[in-house]
Amino acid sequence: MMHFKNMLRWHLPFLLLVLLMCRTAAADTLLVLGDSLSAGYRMPAEEAWPALLDKQWEKRQIRVINASISGDTAAQGLARLPTLLAEHKPRWVVIELGGNDGLRGFPPAGIAATLSQIISQVKAARARPILVQIHLPANYGRRYNESFGAIYATLAASNDIPLLPFFMEEVYLKPQWMQDDGIHPNASAQPFIADWMAQHLNPLVNHDS
Repeated sequence: MMHFKNMLRWHLPFLLLVLLMCRTAAADTLLVLGDSLSAGYRMPAEEAWPALLDKQWEKRQIRVINASISGDTAAQGLARLPTLLAEHKPRWVVIELGGNDGLRGFPPAGIAATLSQIISQVKAARARPILVQIHLPANYGRRYNESFGAIYATLAASNDIPLLPFFMEEVYLKPQWMQDDGIHPNASAQPFIADWMAQHLNPLVNHDS
C-alpha cells in the first residue's frame, strides 16, 4: 500500500499535466457553422475547404470541425448551435450563414436578428465569433442587395467581432472553379478557399485569443 501511495505521489503531477494538456487541446477547436458554401456541396466531406484547413492546421494543434449543412438558413443554424457548442466546446466559431435566407428573399431585419442571436450564443459559450460577409447575385436588385449586404458589417461593428470578406468573390472569377449551377464552388476550388481562409484567419486564431 505504501509503495502504491509513493508511486501516486510521484506520478500525480505528471497526470495533472496530461489532463491539463488534454483540456487545452480540446479547447483549441474552430467550428465552422455554415451552409452549402462550406459544407462541400456535391462532393465528399473530406474535399471541402474546412477539412483541408483542418489538415493544414494539424501542427498548430487547432482542430477544424465542419458543422455546415447545405441549404441551412440562419434560423436552422441557430437551432443546431446549442448542441454543437456543448459537444465541441470550440474556442472560435466561423459563422457563414444567411445566404439561403437572402436567396429566398427573407426580410434583412429578420436575418440580422437571427445572426445576432447566433453571435450572442457563441459569446455566452465563451467562444469567439468570426462572421463571414455574404453577397447575393446582382439580379436580386440593388435595394435588397444593399440592405442584405449591410447586415454583416453592422453586426460585426455592433458586436465588436471580426468580419471576413466573402471568399466566393474571387472564386466567381474562375469559371473552372464553379459547379454547373453557377452558385457553388467545385472540388477544384476547395484548396484555394482553404488557403484563403487560412490567410484571413491566421491573425485571428491563436492559442492566446
